[in-house]
Amino acid sequence: MMSDERRTGNDARRNVSVLITAASRRVPLITAFRRALDALEVPGSVVVTDVNPLSPAVHVADEAYRVPLATDSRYLQAIEEICRAVPIDLVIPTIDDELPLFGASRDRFEAIGTRVAASDALTARVCNDKFLTDQVLAADGVATAGTYRPGELPGDVTFPVFVKPRTGRGGVQAFAAKTPRELEFFVDYVEDPVVQRYLDGPEFTIDVLSDFTGEVLSVVPRERVVIRAGTSDRGRTSNDPALLDLGVRCAKVLRFVGAANVQCRVVDGRPVVFEVNPRFSGGIPLTVAAGADFPRWLIELVLGRRVAPSIGKFVPGVWMTNHETPLFFDKEPVDALKPHPATHEFPRAVS
Repeated sequence: MMSDERRTGNDARRNVSVLITAASRRVPLITAFRRALDALEVPGSVVVTDVNPLSPAVHVADEAYRVPLATDSRYLQAIEEICRAVPIDLVIPTIDDELPLFGASRDRFEAIGTRVAASDALTARVCNDKFLTDQVLAADGVATAGTYRPGELPGDVTFPVFVKPRTGRGGVQAFAAKTPRELEFFVDYVEDPVVQRYLDGPEFTIDVLSDFTGEVLSVVPRERVVIRAGTSDRGRTSNDPALLDLGVRCAKVLRFVGAANVQCRVVDGRPVVFEVNPRFSGGIPLTVAAGADFPRWLIELVLGRRVAPSIGKFVPGVWMTNHETPLFFDKEPVDALKPHPATHEFPRAVS
């Protein structure tokens, strides 16, 4: 139950403040929410949290607060205190480490009038674990790459194979092993590794949006034509029915809430999943540009409006190419992050 007249769930309130956590370089996501507020003619603000005053997002948001790392025991309490002080209507978690925390705490935030656009803790834990993701999806008949723990590879596995961290992200420490000798080396080199079958085919990210009850609202597949540092650098939208169906199916099996993305390759005409992330993807600007405005729809849900499912209703063949945009300061912006609303302070990170 909402505890505050400010959040009555109807248009009479006409004010929405959005908090994007661990904002770092997520300037396009901040911009997308700011544009959505403006398009809806809803007064409000886009607030961020971070640990580093040099993070670009800190200088683009309406407000920025310093918080501890997501692994710190004080993290969730710090976010709650910001939500009370601002106050915040919608929280958008962005990094894998914090997703289980928010998934387990949605009722806690709901009690103070803050909606959290995050899947539940079980979904977050499964998706953070590549081995479990593969097991859960495959058990429901979804085509997956095949993910194995070292020493458990079936006899029909052919080389090359991929070795990657079981809970890694962004392509960090992911290596192609072309021979049994290379496999032995990388399994020893990578911390807590899994081994995946090699998938040969075009790569896609499928952006999915579900409402707060888990109903799937939108599915937008994007071909990842050029990938840099694990994020789509150049890509285009695709209205392939098989990819749309895969997005819906994964959303239902894993019970998404808010934004999520499914990563797959199309092998012999069939999409095969190799990773799932229950959060906004780095390539979300392309999805929004193609007409699937996830930020706008989330804001409308917070306002209590009905958002009808529009699966497949976007412009296919929209291309995106990314570039860096620098920010400049005449001195180190050590005070760019606001002190925490509570009396305690958190360490400053400036590197």
